Amino acid sequence: MKRSRRPPRKVTSSPPPRLIVGLTGPNAAGKGETARYLVSRGLAYHSLSDIIREEAERRGLPPTRENLIEIGNDLRRKSGPGALAEQTLARLGGRDVVDSIRNPAEIETLRRDPAFVLMMVDAPLEIRFARSRDRARPGDGTTLEEFARREERERSADPVAQQLHLAAKSADLVADNSGTLAELHFRIESLLRGRL
Repeated sequence: MKRSRRPPRKVTSSPPPRLIVGLTGPNAAGKGETARYLVSRGLAYHSLSDIIREEAERRGLPPTRENLIEIGNDLRRKSGPGALAEQTLARLGGRDVVDSIRNPAEIETLRRDPAFVLMMVDAPLEIRFARSRDRARPGDGTTLEEFARREERERSADPVAQQLHLAAKSADLVADNSGTLAELHFRIESLLRGRL
């Protein structure tokens, strides 16, 4: 009796689950490094600051920290506190990282997508200041006091301004970045286990 030959079964893997990781946290905490790592794991990069930079270019203004803060606040005043997230939401494809979230209304807007999760990246002030000195980005502040003073501007009570302290309270996940890059990557993997 001849055995019938069946064609080999195709092994199909299911696509990875939808995932949109929003990043918030104070200056020089490691949001950029977290975003780079997530991009290396297949997520597409977006930044609310990119929308502000595009607007600064349209206005013919240099993208200094002060200009970006003022333009971002202006866009929120004119189009609502979630305006930057609204524009970004239309650009998302389902496996994304969204950097530079600084206002609770931005979080609320992005949460309309059920795949969204907010991660706060944080480190102690002194460590963040040392990192800011290493990267030498204009506008970070040259002394610890100036660095801390500039950070206070991002903790406004004005709902159309940066409200970093309130955004941080909405975080679903917290990544402590007071150690090495390898430790940060391990924490990201642990926090997003099964979703990357």
